Amino acid sequence: MKNILLLVHHDDGQEARLQAALDVTRAVEGHLACIDVTPYPVMAGNAVMGFGESVVLFDERGSEAKNKADLTDRLSREDVSWSWADVSGEIATSVLEAADLADLIVLNRALDGYPLPDMRDISSRIIERTSAAVLAVPETLEHFAVDRVLVAWDGGRSAAAALRAAVPILALACEVEIFMAREVIDDDMRNDPETAAAYLSRHGIHAAVKIAERAEGRADASITGESDAWRADLIVMGAYGRGRLRETFGGVTKRMLSDSKLPLLLAH
Repeated sequence: MKNILLLVHHDDGQEARLQAALDVTRAVEGHLACIDVTPYPVMAGNAVMGFGESVVLFDERGSEAKNKADLTDRLSREDVSWSWADVSGEIATSVLEAADLADLIVLNRALDGYPLPDMRDISSRIIERTSAAVLAVPETLEHFAVDRVLVAWDGGRSAAAALRAAVPILALACEVEIFMAREVIDDDMRNDPETAAAYLSRHGIHAAVKIAERAEGRADASITGESDAWRADLIVMGAYGRGRLRETFGGVTKRMLSDSKLPLLLAH
């Protein structure tokens, strides 16, 4: 995990994204690639940009230009390797086009105080379509800590992908717990949590394993309850592991993106 891709956009979640990206880049001695996206205004039924849309785009460009000046000045005083790219377009599409060689993409899980941009939707679409891991942080994050990391395990391919992607982060943790909410085993259950712990041990990471009854009939409630009780700093979990159609109608991944108080490291 050396190539960290950061979404730059002047919104309420930017400071949290930036701080998390800086903390991760320093910890893994990597490179921070900043992609500054200026979104086009939404236009429906008209291929020609009118005066109103032009003004909106001009204002957005002006805001991002000031944002770029402020952040590049700040980055020049940080002890990380970094680069900058300016892009105009839809946010999720722009990030995906820049992500071919990214190991980790830093986004927000959602923005609670203001509906635009819709970061939960943006993060969901990027997670579904990228092969990179995604770190989705709450907008209130001040420091990215990894002292205690909870791995939410269901034995499926997505959970395994998240575990593999998280190894460089887990290697920095003081404690790691692999947590599984007990349920009826289905066809997606491929590996038990002890197998996951054995995998980590070969990387020098010694994880505890906990299996508990599912809380309130939902896996996300169990994960949240355990992360609170265990005082986790980060949750590692597979995304969209039960099928895309089912997740579209309100799965674990989207509920965690909507509600989690902790950063989420997701892969599928």
